[in-house]
Amino acid sequence: MILVENAVISDDIKEHFFVCDLTKCKGACCVEGDAGAPLEEEEIPVLEQEYENIRPFLSEEGKEAIRKQGVWAIDQEGEKGTTTIGNNGACAFSLTDEKGVLSCGIEQAYLAGKTTFRKPISCHLYPIRVKMYDQYEALNYDRWDICDAACALGKQLGVPLYRFLKDALIRKYGEEWYAQLVEEIEGKESYGESSA
Repeated sequence: MILVENAVISDDIKEHFFVCDLTKCKGACCVEGDAGAPLEEEEIPVLEQEYENIRPFLSEEGKEAIRKQGVWAIDQEGEKGTTTIGNNGACAFSLTDEKGVLSCGIEQAYLAGKTTFRKPISCHLYPIRVKMYDQYEALNYDRWDICDAACALGKQLGVPLYRFLKDALIRKYGEEWYAQLVEEIEGKESYGESSA
């Protein structure tokens, strides 16, 4: 385990390689599973406030699900997450392009300059999952067979998980925290070097 401030990071995060390969997985993490994307408490009012800016980027099915249920729901485990379409777990904010590849409507709105909310941090950090405890946060690598192609591509390109998720980790914890993480893993003077 690696300790950076109040975060306990699993060794898997430094040892495993990972680069999303959307040509292979088609963005399956947006639709697989039985619940929407986990939401942090402070993300809920932001998502509610920004919804009208995001709505034009969503599918008709997604908009209908949100009209009926709102932008978030409580899942079977009592956790708050994005609304899903029907009972299949597909995120109401997901979009499918002409090649069958899924993407995030929230992120599409962000990239178009229509919102400052990029997407839920749980999606940005995936496949890292953060579990909150009283005194610390645990960061673990969530292994899932739908990401096998990402593991293979990451290994082929030599990109460790913590480097692939650099932007997301900085968004969540800040530049200084990320620099400490890299130093813990790679040693001093390594932060400014190769970045993914």
